[in-house]
Amino acid sequence: MLTTGALTLTACGSRDDKGGGGDKGDSKTKVVIGVDSPTSGDLSALGLGIRNSADLAAKTANKNNTVPGVEFVTQPLDDQAQPNVGQQNAAKFISDKKVIGVVGPLNSSIAQVMQKPFTDAKLTQVSPANTGTELTQGPNWKAGDKKRPFAAYFRTATTDQVQGAFAAKYLYTTKKIDKVYLMDDQKTYGAGLAASFKEQFTKLGGKIVGEDHVVPEERDFNAIVTKVKNSGAKALYYGGEYPAAGPLSQQLKDAIKIPLMGGDGIYSADFLTLNKKAEGDLATSVGKPVEQLDSAKKFIDDYKAAGYKEDYEAYGGGTYDATWAIIEAVKIAVADNGGKVPADLRPKVLDAMSKVKFDGVTGPVSFDEYGDTTNTMMTAYQVENGKWAAKFSEAYKP
Repeated sequence: MLTTGALTLTACGSRDDKGGGGDKGDSKTKVVIGVDSPTSGDLSALGLGIRNSADLAAKTANKNNTVPGVEFVTQPLDDQAQPNVGQQNAAKFISDKKVIGVVGPLNSSIAQVMQKPFTDAKLTQVSPANTGTELTQGPNWKAGDKKRPFAAYFRTATTDQVQGAFAAKYLYTTKKIDKVYLMDDQKTYGAGLAASFKEQFTKLGGKIVGEDHVVPEERDFNAIVTKVKNSGAKALYYGGEYPAAGPLSQQLKDAIKIPLMGGDGIYSADFLTLNKKAEGDLATSVGKPVEQLDSAKKFIDDYKAAGYKEDYEAYGGGTYDATWAIIEAVKIAVADNGGKVPADLRPKVLDAMSKVKFDGVTGPVSFDEYGDTTNTMMTAYQVENGKWAAKFSEAYKP
């Protein structure tokens, strides 16, 4: 149950199902890390991977006694991919004084309604998935006026500025595609990604032969597909997520044999489930595939051993690192207080975030002056034989 009140020392005598427990008889301070993601609805595959990966990080920290005297517990809440629900979840996390950090959310539009209340409460937030550039660099970042709007917000995913530009370069330079039809779902993530793609693609010499917006809840895209067919486009770039991208791609292939490309919002096994004609489609995602990283081998093995029913999906490694960043901040705060948990742990964790630096699942983890990850590695994927195959990775600087 979520309660109000000061942080209290709790004797944890038994294992806690939500976050792993200490040994029987240990007297430890229970420290709660909130997890916000969509664990129901269309985007639940990604959200459940986030929930499970955060849980694994907490259990690993407890098993290894990473912070002596502290037992980490995760408190997952389902935001249903809806900003109003995310706002309610933020209020619940803030009201529970044992919550000293929050991992999530998946959607940039939900992060927008969480950032101010979390910053006002000095509650650290680390998203493994948000890529909207304005979240860390402010609304005028395109004009070069970068200002961090909310001091409590961090992320282990790189920005749409990086991802959209990387996608444009890959499509134009490597795939030799110079005419693209541009489409987005009008949400913060999708629109930002499409805008970044357009800027870089035209700068390279590519031509945007048409633009459209879709309502992502709709599933009949035939009218737009006709426009794409008549435009002479050699590819369709879609800023949005897989629930709409899957049917859109399938209807596209019924009319014209060109690939759909999108960002990490479509890089999911569920995109392939929703789309029987995905062969040749393209996506970008943050970081290198964890399966290719030596640093991720233990995470993958531990995740399998833990017996989670759902896959860790696109953000599993980044979620583990986001959770571990908060754990490291707790470790710093406790060490700075003579090895004891500070009574005011929440603001102390936020203060410690600027000192966090470690080798994570996805590679080196640290944050710049905006709260952005310093790791700008991106990967391009293509559907081959019904599966996503990594084709090219690069630490991209726009």
